[in-house]
Amino acid sequence: MSSAPAARRSDRTPPGGRRTGLRAGRWIAVLLIVAVLHWIAAQWVERNRATLNPSDDERVPVQVALLTPERVERKPAAAASPTPEPAPARRAVARKPREHVLTALQPARQAAPAAPAAASDAVASAPDAASPNAAPNAAASAAGTAGAPTAASALQASPGVKFSIPPSGELQYDTFYNGVRNQPGTIHWTSSAQSYEMVVSVPLPFVGTFVYSSHGRIDAFGLAPDQYIEKRGRRAEDIAIFNRTDRKIAFTRTPAALPLPDGAQDRFSMVMQLASLVRGDPAAYKPGVTRQFFVVDNDSGENWPVETIGDETIRTDRGFLDTRHFKRLPRRDGDLRRIDVWLAPSLGWLPARIVQTEPNGTQFELVWRGKLNAGNAGSPPDSNGDAGAASPDNSSGSSPSASPAVTPGAAPSSPVDSTSPADTPGIIKP
Repeated sequence: MSSAPAARRSDRTPPGGRRTGLRAGRWIAVLLIVAVLHWIAAQWVERNRATLNPSDDERVPVQVALLTPERVERKPAAAASPTPEPAPARRAVARKPREHVLTALQPARQAAPAAPAAASDAVASAPDAASPNAAPNAAASAAGTAGAPTAASALQASPGVKFSIPPSGELQYDTFYNGVRNQPGTIHWTSSAQSYEMVVSVPLPFVGTFVYSSHGRIDAFGLAPDQYIEKRGRRAEDIAIFNRTDRKIAFTRTPAALPLPDGAQDRFSMVMQLASLVRGDPAAYKPGVTRQFFVVDNDSGENWPVETIGDETIRTDRGFLDTRHFKRLPRRDGDLRRIDVWLAPSLGWLPARIVQTEPNGTQFELVWRGKLNAGNAGSPPDSNGDAGAASPDNSSGSSPSASPAVTPGAAPSSPVDSTSPADTPGIIKP
């Protein structure tokens, strides 16, 4: 009786063993397929990475010049202010009788080439005026005309290197982490003649968004950060504070403090400082020219030598861009961290590509994608006060606001004035 169930169990064992073997075979096949798919994906990533990023094994040129932080020369916006100054004199003399205005037209036309002649003609014509206060008004007008070139030359007298801040804009970049494309990142950049702000936002999978922000003022050495803030994912903010009253740099991450030298930058303001210097004088940055910056991180600061590599063409999703390549040289023996920046003249010398390579080989990359507000990118004036030159699309460099040469309401009210050259700058109108 007991042998029969045992026989039945032994009869069932072989089919179960076959099923186990089939399951194991299926799992082995699945693992092989997954491994093949991973290998294919890795090969695609390597090929895609090679096409998006040009080879970084280029030969670094021999250093031909080392430029240290120095004062910058900018076209002050106040230089255009002497032109409206004659306006009060026009209003004061506009109440004079018409016959005296007509007699002043011919001397004013002759006096246009030279300011000293204008002063002498104005004083000479003073006795012919019927109004008792005509001579003081004419002398004041001549003094204002003669003093305008002096004031303009005084504003532009300070020497320094050429400097032109890139135009404001919301910039969008493709982001890559070790060659793998992630969500697009942004650079928020605003600038004026007195201040600037830069916010770099880069989303990373499984970590969160990395945000780097720098804001400050414009001083005699260019960009002058007040605060640099790093926010890496869910971690707390690390802040570097540039105290220009005590000339110290303080950190929230460490109690240590550093002296604040002239021209000091943070990690990201350095990129825009470099762009401003190159934009001011592109011909000065030839291969081998190295500019040194004192750059502050979230807990330390040191000198960064940034060398001009040369002109290169990079590939973006929008096509190919002509750029100028800059590389941070090793700061000391054994320094394996690299930072490469490509500035594009067609984008107003804004960064078209930024690559940071860590000592362990990890690579973080931003590649130009476009402007979020391309229609308004050229409207804000830059630090030189020329709004037209700020936009890469406006090659003429002329500002629309500068086109009208005659102020509203200055049109003549009689046929006699309409035939006269009263629209010439410097002519007194009734």
